[in-house]
Amino acid sequence: MKTKPQKKIRAGKIPDKSFDPKPTGYPFGEYTDMHYLVVKKNDGTVFDESYPYIDGSLRARTVRALFRILLVILAFPVMRIRLGLKIRGRENLRKHREELKGGVISCANHVHLWDYLAVSRAVFPFVPSVLVWAPNIRGENGKMMRSVGGIPVPEGSPKATAAMLSAVTGLIRGGGWLHIYPEGSMWEYYRPVRPFKRGVAYFACVTGRPVVPIGFSYRRPGWIRRTVFRQKALFTVEIGEPLLPDASLPRRERETDLLKRCHAAVCGLCGIGPSEDIYPPVFDRTRRVDYY
Repeated sequence: MKTKPQKKIRAGKIPDKSFDPKPTGYPFGEYTDMHYLVVKKNDGTVFDESYPYIDGSLRARTVRALFRILLVILAFPVMRIRLGLKIRGRENLRKHREELKGGVISCANHVHLWDYLAVSRAVFPFVPSVLVWAPNIRGENGKMMRSVGGIPVPEGSPKATAAMLSAVTGLIRGGGWLHIYPEGSMWEYYRPVRPFKRGVAYFACVTGRPVVPIGFSYRRPGWIRRTVFRQKALFTVEIGEPLLPDASLPRRERETDLLKRCHAAVCGLCGIGPSEDIYPPVFDRTRRVDYY
């Protein structure tokens, strides 16, 4: 009796994450957390202790649900085509799905105007909220940012900061997903992972919830994308294994330890080894390195 030939099992292709777009047209700041995009509008919104950082009103929840439908039907497909997005590591979400339902923080390098949409697509069906630079919420895209889960980070008011921290902590403890860009600002197509601010470790240590590291790396576009669409790079987003705070350490050491592990994990997901890591893991008025 003839037996059917067995199919050959193909080994998974290891992705090349070494491509560097080397952007030179962006006015990156002197310090690694500086913003360079100009926000043209200021609607005068005051982010004080009475501002609804997590707006649970019926109107807000309805608007966000409608925007979520638009994201899934329209924005996700367009974004995936426009960025040439590939998603890796979703098995880490499936493996830890029950644990993540209890609340989670994620962090990623901030390298494109649309990378939050890419994160939302990558972690679907989870619905992440995201901490946002306050001027962006006051600006021309503020209402849209709020509608997709943007939470402004207030400045200059301890009471407002305390109100925001309390609201966000409640979101996480209630089973929500909070996404943070710990580099502090967006630098388009920048390959090195900049130093991290402490917020991501603070929320994880206060709530005891895990941090999911996410990394954006780049692929070289084909001829059509390079010459016709002037595209600098294609994007790969990769989701890593959740990281937990080390409960055996004192509070401050626990935050620092977790922050360093988050930075190392994001670097690894971006294909940046220890010898290539040109920045320290923890932000301390860190200046830009001109590595080109």
